[in-house]
Amino acid sequence: MKKLFAPFADSNQLSELKAGESILLSGTIYTARDAAHKRLCALLDEGKPLPFEMNGQAVYYTGPCPTPAGKPIGSCGPTTSGRMDAYAPRLLDLGLKVMIGKGERTQEVINACMRNHAVYFAAAGGAGALLAACVKECSVLAFSDLGSEAIHILRVEDMPLIVAIDTMGNNLYAIGRDAYSAK
Repeated sequence: MKKLFAPFADSNQLSELKAGESILLSGTIYTARDAAHKRLCALLDEGKPLPFEMNGQAVYYTGPCPTPAGKPIGSCGPTTSGRMDAYAPRLLDLGLKVMIGKGERTQEVINACMRNHAVYFAAAGGAGALLAACVKECSVLAFSDLGSEAIHILRVEDMPLIVAIDTMGNNLYAIGRDAYSAK
């Protein structure tokens, strides 16, 4: 299993990944769901700066549950990525390198991954407590009025993920469907 470290100053490590590979992600990542994505794009439309530099970053599509005493974060399972598809290509064009969520993506997002040498990682749905155990630090970075949908900055260690779309546009969801149909 490959170990990766975010942020991604060197996209070569991403270009070596293949759809279907399991990885362990460590480092600094950000959370953002659809409400936060809408605000990020509104800031761009207004010519205002974003709350964090997109270049080389990873965004996890999650809205953490309330934090239990003594823990850095509550359960934080992935949300359906398709809700971010209207915004993702624009952020990928700004240098976003990794998206983490669950479910299929549009062809436009796949094309943006190829164009920008970016990847989409799938996190296991229903495994929010397991994924929360990988979070060592968490703080709200922006849009605190959105509650759990605020942008958080996370420090993660060995978050288990699967390469769902690689930099060449290979799509695990299509590969799996084709393999099943061939049987």
